[in-house]
Amino acid sequence: MTVSRRMRYLTEYVLMRAAFALFGALPLDRASALGGWIGRVLGPRLKITDRARNNMSWALPELSEAARAKLIVDMWEHLGRVFAEYPHLGDFRLYDSDGRVEVVGVEEMEKMRADGIGGIFVSGHIGNWELASLGVTQRNMPLFHIYRAANNPWVDRLIERCREPIGGHHYPKSAGGARNMLKALKDGEHLAMLVDQKYNEGIPVPFFGRDAMTAPAVAEFALRFQVPLTPARVERLEGARFRLTIFPPLTLPDTGDRAADVHTVMSELNALFESWIRERPEQWLWLHRRWPKDVSVD
Repeated sequence: MTVSRRMRYLTEYVLMRAAFALFGALPLDRASALGGWIGRVLGPRLKITDRARNNMSWALPELSEAARAKLIVDMWEHLGRVFAEYPHLGDFRLYDSDGRVEVVGVEEMEKMRADGIGGIFVSGHIGNWELASLGVTQRNMPLFHIYRAANNPWVDRLIERCREPIGGHHYPKSAGGARNMLKALKDGEHLAMLVDQKYNEGIPVPFFGRDAMTAPAVAEFALRFQVPLTPARVERLEGARFRLTIFPPLTLPDTGDRAADVHTVMSELNALFESWIRERPEQWLWLHRRWPKDVSVD
């Protein structure tokens, strides 16, 4: 690691730790509101917003420029809230009666827990995505999480500490992580993965009308082990209140052509994610370079 990169990483870590300390000292609702306000004020001024604006113009061409400008602001408010809610993940009790999180589809989780085999929960960076895993582990279903580690290792460890209330095992995407996934499914365990980001080594699958490189692992594993592949969606309803919906597992094809079946499954997932995003576009991570460079700002 170069000296300049080390200093940049250290600065990022100090700032993030200070921000988490501030938000953690506040009650959840106040922290979320403050994070949302900071996001609205500062986010649209950042250079990376150009990428989100370009992604929106490609994916949602029917929106006017004014509508996309409002969507940018609303997206940043949402992301600011998500950031501020990280130190409070341990405060969410999804099955208490306080009404903070409405859970729909609990019966789908109970079926997966009782079927005696492994399974895969799959979602995207929509709503406060960390609550999807909380909804599972708080029903006494341990999870094996595969995630994309932050480039900054100190920041990554800080985020992982915030995720401790979720429980389960967290593995960064790697060859070792893939081996752990395989073993977990063989042992009848349950995985959780977010699969809406670009994966250069993946397969081209339509997303908002254009092929996007998509990680096929969840489809490959579900087909290989014949385990449920269950979508989960988190929606922010108002402030720091949410709805978690657990959907029935996808119907897995079996045509005898494994590559074609994988493509079919991932196409269905991408179409499902697209429908969620169209319903609540301000709650998706538009900052990611999801499409090829010719439709994204570098």
